[in-house]
Amino acid sequence: MGFIVGVVIGLVVGIAIIIGFVKLENSRSKLRSELANTVAAFARMTVLDSRKLLPPEFYPSWVVFSERQKLSFFFCIKILTWLNHHLTKIWPYVDEAASELIRASVEPVLEQYRPAIVSSLTFSKLTLGTVAPQFTGVSIIDGDKDGMTMELDMQWDGNPNIVLGVKTLVGVSLPIQVKNIGFTGVFRLIFRPLVDDFPCFGAVSFSLREKKKLDFTLKVVGGDISAIPGISEAIEETIRDAVEDSITWPVRKVIPIIPGDYSDLELKPVGMLEVKLVQAKNLTNKDLVGKSDPFAKLFIRPLREKTKRSKTINNDLNPIWNEHFEFVVEDASTQHIVVRIYDDEGVQASELIGCAQVRLCELEPGKVKDVWLKLVKDLEIQRDNKNRGEVHLELLYVPFGSGNGIVNPFASSSMTSLERVLKNDTTEEENASTRRRKDIIVRGVLSVTVISAEEIPIQDLMGKADPYVVLSMKKSGAKSKTRVVNDSLNPVWNQTFDFVVEDGLHDMLVLEVWDHDTFGKDYVGRCILTLTRVIMEEEYKDWFSLDESKSGKLQLHLKWMAQSIYRDS
Repeated sequence: MGFIVGVVIGLVVGIAIIIGFVKLENSRSKLRSELANTVAAFARMTVLDSRKLLPPEFYPSWVVFSERQKLSFFFCIKILTWLNHHLTKIWPYVDEAASELIRASVEPVLEQYRPAIVSSLTFSKLTLGTVAPQFTGVSIIDGDKDGMTMELDMQWDGNPNIVLGVKTLVGVSLPIQVKNIGFTGVFRLIFRPLVDDFPCFGAVSFSLREKKKLDFTLKVVGGDISAIPGISEAIEETIRDAVEDSITWPVRKVIPIIPGDYSDLELKPVGMLEVKLVQAKNLTNKDLVGKSDPFAKLFIRPLREKTKRSKTINNDLNPIWNEHFEFVVEDASTQHIVVRIYDDEGVQASELIGCAQVRLCELEPGKVKDVWLKLVKDLEIQRDNKNRGEVHLELLYVPFGSGNGIVNPFASSSMTSLERVLKNDTTEEENASTRRRKDIIVRGVLSVTVISAEEIPIQDLMGKADPYVVLSMKKSGAKSKTRVVNDSLNPVWNQTFDFVVEDGLHDMLVLEVWDHDTFGKDYVGRCILTLTRVIMEEEYKDWFSLDESKSGKLQLHLKWMAQSIYRDS
């Protein structure tokens, strides 16, 4: 009897253990399945998914999501691993093909930017070495309905064998080796148009969209490059210009895959940017004796022939230029207008005071944007707390074509873009035998109402001021002034003054606030206004902060009554 009971109990316990073990395995299998599904879900996650799960305020400061990062992390890793592995395998063949392509495309550009002291500049040797570049990032850019745009982050610390054959004007031949090349940048590949035939796109365009780093050294084979003064700097500048002009975005190389016409993929101007360099203020003094002699360089593409230079204002940390410059725009979505302010050192190299830039995509076509830009030491450094001054620009972007609702400013005339927009109803007189160039002069009457001021700094011992405003046109020299308002830091004038302006696009209105004293006067601050806005809007009212003052602002009402005349040039 006890044996039977023991057998029964043993069977029950054994069955219970088996059932428990099966349930445990099922539970563990379910957990593994859920974990695998979770990992797969994370692998499929995009930036938008992560933003939905975790609000931005919970991200660490070093986490930055780009709109272009649409691929999942694991997919990116797979693509990059595959690309780097196969590029290393085929690099000897890529080296041969790329070397010939670089020689054919870059040599003419080298000749174009050849320094004046050099009579000939060609490649003597050109191979890219045995070290293949490494791709470190990949992204797909959305928004292209007719194609696909991919960007690849690339890093290359190669061992190329590049020797330039340089002949100077005095007949000396110098084999200059380009060594220690270090490059980091972003390449853009555009597959367009999409077609039904394999490989599903008609052509591929490639370009260097962003050049993050390009370092190299120059060495004369069997000699010293410093033997000829200035040759090293001239060759280095030529190489950088060649890279900029031959492959840097928006320049692109188009390779047809399927026969067809792909001229629409080539680089073409899309509009004009007019820049008015108005003034700068509070510039850093670079001179030990006296003040800096500032001038400005402006460019969209940093090429010598496309860089504009202002005049030098001697011994002034608050220079006023009021100069116009025009630039061709080739891609308004990615290009910038860059301004660099230098201290003119005469025969010595000019010293950089600071620089700033504006993205063209921030400009509304056909509308003037008035901006004050803080100068920084380097555009690549986001944080620069040192005060280097500010620069004042007026920007107008006018795209080509009449189908965009903006009058095409590029009729056959010698007017600037701004002048054409302002006077788009004027027609140019064309004569087949004699075509006379005509510059438009925007002539008219400027009506200025000085309404009031606020927060004028204390000027008197009694804690008050006796302010008045002096108005003057910078070009014509015409002047007027308001009455004195006694014992007030928030004076109200409501006085109107009219000025006959002969050339509105190139004149400026200067308003200086003074404190009246019994035995003299004290300078408070000033406002400097171009007439661009009032000419385009015809009438506006606004507040303007006082420069060179701790506080204070003026409220003005400006009105323009135009009368255009022409001058022959």
